[in-house]
Amino acid sequence: MTAPDPSPGFLHTTRTSYDAIAEGYASWTRDELASKPLERGLLTAFAELVARVAEDGGGLPLADVGCGTGRVTGFLHGLGLGLDVFGIDLAPQMLAVARKDHPGLRFEEGSMLALGLPDASLGGLLAWYSTIHVPDGELPRAFAEFRRVLAPGAYVQLGFQVGDEPFRLTEALGQEVSLDFHRRQPERVAELLRDAGLEVVSRVWRERETDGPFPERTPQGFVLARRPTARRPSAPGEQGGVLSASGGPRARSRRR
Repeated sequence: MTAPDPSPGFLHTTRTSYDAIAEGYASWTRDELASKPLERGLLTAFAELVARVAEDGGGLPLADVGCGTGRVTGFLHGLGLGLDVFGIDLAPQMLAVARKDHPGLRFEEGSMLALGLPDASLGGLLAWYSTIHVPDGELPRAFAEFRRVLAPGAYVQLGFQVGDEPFRLTEALGQEVSLDFHRRQPERVAELLRDAGLEVVSRVWRERETDGPFPERTPQGFVLARRPTARRPSAPGEQGGVLSASGGPRARSRRR
């Protein structure tokens, strides 16, 4: 007898849907990054930032959360920055493909709502189109978990579909699925990240692509944030402000 699944319903439907399409999905998306130079540039910049954190933190790893078949995990590893990159995903069949296609990398089963990682143990976290299946009510929980596992100064990069209305998919690659795609505005994602205690570094928005092998239904959004580092105590004479480069007082700027 199989024990009941105690996880939220969206986790179960997302897991079973991606398990059903794992092989076909891997074939379909295998060359997607090769056709998207902007995305490759964003991922490369993110990886370089994480490499700095990892070097300062004694080799802290980078987790690709919602890694699917491992194509982006493999891309990050292939940049040659010396990062300890590993993947986490809900769907066992997607992970089976990832392990087959990238035998030298580590892949673990898990949920972004409870990552099972120690506090402050990551130099970086990538959620590349994986939060799109998380309902609005659960997203603050996921972002709080991201902050928990990130070391001070570590970065999180999100990619997602831009919009205001969700989209439900009931068939994909010849299989029945039940997948909800939660489209969001970059400003709202940035607000939720700040509410979770993260500092937003950049927001990127681009128009949807209508040509080529991977046409899109929506514009695409990308938000980069980081866990704040510990602030140093104020020195004598700095109470209520900070010193400018010239030594004079300067009012603290309000966080936007």
